[in-house]
Amino acid sequence: MRQDEIDAMIDRTIELLDRYVFPDVGAKAATAVRSAQSAGRYPDGLEPDALADLVTEDLQTINGDKHLRLQFTSEALPLSTGDETADEAEERAQEVREAARTGGGFAKVERLDGNVAYLEIDLLWPPEIAAPAATAAMTLADGADGLVLDLRRCRGGSPYQVAFLCSYLFGPEPVHLNDLYFRASDETRQFWTSSFVPGPRFGSERPVVVLTSGSTFSGGEELAWDLKELGRATLIGETTRGGAHPVDRIQVHPHLRVTIPIARSISPRTGRNWEGVGVVPDIEVVASAALDRALDHLRTLTS
Repeated sequence: MRQDEIDAMIDRTIELLDRYVFPDVGAKAATAVRSAQSAGRYPDGLEPDALADLVTEDLQTINGDKHLRLQFTSEALPLSTGDETADEAEERAQEVREAARTGGGFAKVERLDGNVAYLEIDLLWPPEIAAPAATAAMTLADGADGLVLDLRRCRGGSPYQVAFLCSYLFGPEPVHLNDLYFRASDETRQFWTSSFVPGPRFGSERPVVVLTSGSTFSGGEELAWDLKELGRATLIGETTRGGAHPVDRIQVHPHLRVTIPIARSISPRTGRNWEGVGVVPDIEVVASAALDRALDHLRTLTS
């Protein structure tokens, strides 16, 4: 990249920091990036991936927010136009294409020995895209004596899909899962399970185990957090990565986008979230051993 292109990316990143969920932190992050630029940290000739790594490192020096990034995209993507409706439509089209290639985020659906249903979830796509995949997975889980949700490689996703999936794991009476506070509109949005789900409901009685790792992030962490706080699942594995701030994504270059946290999660039970600390499992084991440990745990409950 030429120096003028790099400087334009820095200027745009700093401009977007005005949207950050904590204004004082956003201002400090902007100062850190501008200071790094003045010190020559982003020189002429940097490739987009190298620039993304450097700027992300500088952004995260303030509070370690892992959602706050200049992110490299290997695929060349259309630039954000500033037209919110058009940008959302383009992002949704990209999501639809990716979800179609990845089974709606469900990497694996199996019935294991001991009549245990196993769902491996890599990403929680919004329900308007992936509700049919979730319904199909939960239909295949019907009749199992226990359920394992494997979130060890889950890198995030939609809080609406979290609520949709959780709706299968409780009874028809709505359950308050989580809240999100949005800074721009100064509003708090509540997320509840639904009294209706397509297909069979797994229900609130059969045991559920959630597998976690140090890579489990964002929406995957919310799913684990909600089920743990509500006592609906046993978490087995490693403490998760620690990202509780939903983001806007703004494509500022064909291979670079700024991800800006614009909201924060709030537990309706404790007022807390998992930002920076992760979700701590009930049973701590290395991630590679979590499934075996989960199956042993379920055998003690279902035998």
